[in-house]
Amino acid sequence: MVIEEAVNGRDDMLIDGQMADQDLPSGFNPNFLKLYYAKLFPYGDIFRWMSYGNDGKHPACDKSYFSRRELSFTLENDIYLRFLSFNSVSELEKGIREKCPFKIDIGPVYSVDPAKRHAYAQSGENVFKPVERELIFDIDITDYDDVRYCCSGADVCLDCWPLMTAAIRVINTALRDDFGFRHILWVYSGRRGVHCWVCDGKARRLTNEQRAAIADYFRVYKGSENSKKKVSLTGHALHPFLVRSYTEVLKDLFEQTLLSSQQIFSTEDKCEKVLEMIPDESVSAELRGRWQKRSSGSKDNINAVRWEHLKHTLQSGRHKGQGLRRCVEEIVFSFSYPRLDMEVSKHMNHLLKAPFCVHPKTGRVCVPIDPAHCHEFDPTTVPTLSQLLQELNSGGMGQEGDNDWDRTSLGESVRFFRSSFLEPLLKSCKEEMESAYNSKLQQSKNSMTW
Repeated sequence: MVIEEAVNGRDDMLIDGQMADQDLPSGFNPNFLKLYYAKLFPYGDIFRWMSYGNDGKHPACDKSYFSRRELSFTLENDIYLRFLSFNSVSELEKGIREKCPFKIDIGPVYSVDPAKRHAYAQSGENVFKPVERELIFDIDITDYDDVRYCCSGADVCLDCWPLMTAAIRVINTALRDDFGFRHILWVYSGRRGVHCWVCDGKARRLTNEQRAAIADYFRVYKGSENSKKKVSLTGHALHPFLVRSYTEVLKDLFEQTLLSSQQIFSTEDKCEKVLEMIPDESVSAELRGRWQKRSSGSKDNINAVRWEHLKHTLQSGRHKGQGLRRCVEEIVFSFSYPRLDMEVSKHMNHLLKAPFCVHPKTGRVCVPIDPAHCHEFDPTTVPTLSQLLQELNSGGMGQEGDNDWDRTSLGESVRFFRSSFLEPLLKSCKEEMESAYNSKLQQSKNSMTW
């Protein structure tokens, strides 16, 4: 294998979340990682997923499909191995166990085997290019640092994690109801965010322009990083997607959770941040004066009361200033609407961390999240390397052929991955493959008859 170095300006060198430093957290041990890859990593499930039915015996199977998929390994000391490819699940397992990567990233399916791209480049033709890739979304809690007051940076707690829950609910519903996608996998990033993989055939074959159009569908943040007002809900009527997001998810999240957990109106500085989002200074001054006069009461009561003051003032109809009509909704969106890394979704050849990796900063496994029960997901209880190995040791090593992960807390995640995502996906892939094959046969018969 060859160590690939990043080339400045190359669109095909986009790697999700490269490690900023080399410090290993307590609880993460490379020797633990070797045992994890030897005993617990679900190679077969990952291989079947990325093969999309092309690992069977049907005459329509593309035997080269999996070998044209790019994988990237991040080794100790930030050594990156790009454009790796494997021909079988046994080769995949052998490569991972030999290299013991601290991180595994999944890239696109290319037109030719990425490991052999240099041989094709000598022909002078641009035959090496991405041809398929899941539609992916990356949401990081650090992008909410201007509206969360409990944590910052990579820190996350149960007071700010509901922001990730809301993002899952909003985006998952839109992907299913507005775009018709069915095979969607949500994964905890292992530290501070979530990843989404849309795996339907029509999603995997989207062009970069089509991916950008879908990403822009979710965009509501129009301002710059230094803008006081980052959300502007313009137009005569809100888009039905935004109405649904507000009424079904964001309004309750803001009023029932964030007001209290983030203490949004508890200090003068926090109040000023909200008042700056109101485009009419006379309205801001009125609220400011009212709040300064009534500062008594519990913090929770202050947050709820001041929010009601603001809503009543803006929605009473007494003020006719421009931009006030949707100001309440804009404030809620500013604090709670999903913040996507747009570039990840727009580019077919962006790399994204593989499910069931172990995050090298936390030692936690990147486990799937059930979107139907995402409100129950607790990132602080996700199994760690040391926990899993302790569970293995306490139960003794399994017999030959046993699934070791089934005797650990990882078992529930693997079973969910299989039953709720992988099996329905592969069933759909085989039906699509069979339909396309039969259509091709029928076309061939018709041409012969003619």
